[in-house]
Amino acid sequence: MSQNLVKSTLVLTIATLVSKILGSIFRIPLQNIAGDEVLGIFSLVYPVYMTALILSVAGIPIAISQLIARARTAGDQQEIRNIFVTASILAFLFGLVSFSLISGFSAPLAEVLGGQKTRLSLIVVSATLLIAPYMAVYRGFFQGYEDMRQTAYSQVLEQFIRVALVIGVAYYMVQLGFSDEKVAAGVMVGSSIGAIVSLVYLRVLFQRASIRPKAGSPYSMATFKRTSKKILLISLPICVGALTMALINVVDSLSIPLSLKLADRTSEGINYLYGLYGRGLSLVQIATVFSTSIVLPLIPTISKSIAKKDLVTTNNIIEKSQRLGNLLSWPAATGLFALTLPLNLALFTNLDGSLVLAIINLSAVFTALTVLGTGILQGLDRAKMAAIIITVGAIVKVGLNIAFIQVWGLTGAAVSTLVIYILLFGANSFFIYKYTNVKFYSKETIVHAGSSILMGIVIGLPTLFLDIEGWSRLSALGYSLISIIIGGLIYFVCIIRFKGISNEELRSIPGIGAFFKK
Repeated sequence: MSQNLVKSTLVLTIATLVSKILGSIFRIPLQNIAGDEVLGIFSLVYPVYMTALILSVAGIPIAISQLIARARTAGDQQEIRNIFVTASILAFLFGLVSFSLISGFSAPLAEVLGGQKTRLSLIVVSATLLIAPYMAVYRGFFQGYEDMRQTAYSQVLEQFIRVALVIGVAYYMVQLGFSDEKVAAGVMVGSSIGAIVSLVYLRVLFQRASIRPKAGSPYSMATFKRTSKKILLISLPICVGALTMALINVVDSLSIPLSLKLADRTSEGINYLYGLYGRGLSLVQIATVFSTSIVLPLIPTISKSIAKKDLVTTNNIIEKSQRLGNLLSWPAATGLFALTLPLNLALFTNLDGSLVLAIINLSAVFTALTVLGTGILQGLDRAKMAAIIITVGAIVKVGLNIAFIQVWGLTGAAVSTLVIYILLFGANSFFIYKYTNVKFYSKETIVHAGSSILMGIVIGLPTLFLDIEGWSRLSALGYSLISIIIGGLIYFVCIIRFKGISNEELRSIPGIGAFFKK
């Protein structure tokens, strides 16, 4: 592996982590500025857009990067051009179809999402689908030349522009007194402009690049058919892993409003209630972003070891992935659960929906491990099985939402989320064990879970006896930060004392690894 590839891959991993963090935390200032009604509309509409975007992009960057890399090895410049042109056509078609479907059926779709207040946001955000797939082609092109930096820089640029505009537009429109419906639609513009800026950046680099493919023989329909088949065979299975959380979120967007109506629990307004639910989704994304960003880059190596029929290496990689997933996910979820009250006040201005938030926070561990398990199944060349599990899970989620909301209202939606991710995690773990004999639990897993629970009790129990409702937001934030530091120390001491982390893993921790070497 070239030194350039190693460095650029590291840059891409860091950029992906930064992008995901930015994409998770902006909901907090959005709620603070515009309120739960706007956050509710955003949380209802955005999963629909993300699902359409994932289907539109369809794993094209990874697919064309692999195909271009092969063509480069063979020295076939004409094939590189064919791949690039074909991918561009596919991206445009996928984006156009997705945009047409969402904008064309915006009225009935908005009605299902909870009312016509979501329609304008649907139309505005769907315009991004005309840009993002085409942008993905350029990212895949540079990755095919082992240059991950351009993808990394464009991702961070896109997210910075998007987040800045979401917050800026929300503040501006609220100050001018626009309705919640128009404010929600206004912030959606950030997605389109962020994508445009990123596309322009990549296009300029492409035009200046010496590696830009030169025109050779004329491009034909036969070439399109042949090359598009290659691209789709690689790209479509990649959608499965990416759709895991997006599909469950879009199921929630479609079924929770309907379930609230059936249960006659809409007196406070569906958008407001979904805004409370969206508070939990914001924190869960923050909790899972670290584990999934750090662990999932290990997954492609599973495919390589499988291809070599090296079962020992395959099992070691899976065990390491699961161990790291548990190491990061358990304390994050337990910490959020234990500090639900002060975090809700500090981040979202009041304690509304705290029970809903607590249950969703607890589900973060199973959400992260479900995403990881889906990735492992893909690496094992079991993408079809992963797709079946996710599809069945989405169907079951609809039934659980309807049943639980009838009994517990919005709290039932949170319980449904916790239950479905436990089931998805269990199904993934069963089939991983079936194909590899690797168990989802180990001595280390028990230590991670036990240490997290102990940490959660220590920092969470006092919140039940304190008058947090009477605190200021600053006091709640201060308490949360001090508790996070104390909880982190408790967890770290416990996993070291009870061997929840190996000496090798301790020595590899940046900054403090040298201490353990001594």
